[in-house]
Amino acid sequence: MPSELKRISVVTGCFNEEENVKELYEQVKAVFQDLPQYEYEHIFIDNASKDETVAILREIANHDHRVKIIVNTRNFGHIRSPHHALMQAKGNAVISIVADLQDPPIMIKEFIRKWEEGYKIVIGVKTQSEESPIFYAIRKGYYNLVARLSEVELIKNFTGFGLYDQKVIETLRSIEDPYPYFRGLICDIGFERAVIEYKQPSRKRGFTKNNFYVLYDIAMLGITNHSKVPLRLATMTGFTVALFSLLVALGYFIYKLIFWNSFSVGIAPLVIGLFFFSSVQLFFIGIIGEYIGSIHTQVLKRPLVIEKERINFD
Repeated sequence: MPSELKRISVVTGCFNEEENVKELYEQVKAVFQDLPQYEYEHIFIDNASKDETVAILREIANHDHRVKIIVNTRNFGHIRSPHHALMQAKGNAVISIVADLQDPPIMIKEFIRKWEEGYKIVIGVKTQSEESPIFYAIRKGYYNLVARLSEVELIKNFTGFGLYDQKVIETLRSIEDPYPYFRGLICDIGFERAVIEYKQPSRKRGFTKNNFYVLYDIAMLGITNHSKVPLRLATMTGFTVALFSLLVALGYFIYKLIFWNSFSVGIAPLVIGLFFFSSVQLFFIGIIGEYIGSIHTQVLKRPLVIEKERINFD
């Protein structure tokens, strides 16, 4: 292809997606057939899948050298692996898209159009979803909570699906975060962005890998990386509860002095108070523990992933 063609890098993280990767490849390929003024590469990073995902990707890569594959030595998690693949992309613009087809590939055309207008970041924001109404409501509630707590303006209902200019990728490389909250970083670095709304389709094949622990990890990462409010809340709650306890103790003391013979305190208030204050302490110790764990991860500075194999990168 002519060297003056702009290159678009499409990046997809995979884990046990044997039922979806081929169709995703075909859909992305069809999109770029309508965009002959660009060349593209499609980078798949596999997080040590236990099914036939890697075998299918190998077969695709053997016939299409625009498909590049990174295979990890083990499962490095939902945060580190996709971010590592983004850092390897060399295109003029980089598009992040999931393997389960819940990010519509057809939107790539609109992303590129907005990018050509001058936006360094073009993101997809889901305003509707075909997933379970309960899960959608929970996610929406989480986005609202994090947006209220955050010190920077975060984007509600943004999952990372979007286009990022190579300048943005270079900025992310310079940060060298060993456990990055990508959605927050995109807001934190402050480039002007375009927002395209879409309706998220339901997963047609396979099962989601986002179990409770994964969702909890993302939720806590978003809070600890972008807000000190829980720590300040712990301090203010401690002060308020201590003041309340002092007032209650003083009230009991005065009441006992006035009604010395008839007023019996009993053990119930002591037991209730003990359990209440213990639960408050444990809750905020847990909050502090989340922040300490985040600091510990940063201090270790381990690599995002360890690669087992690369295909078609030469």
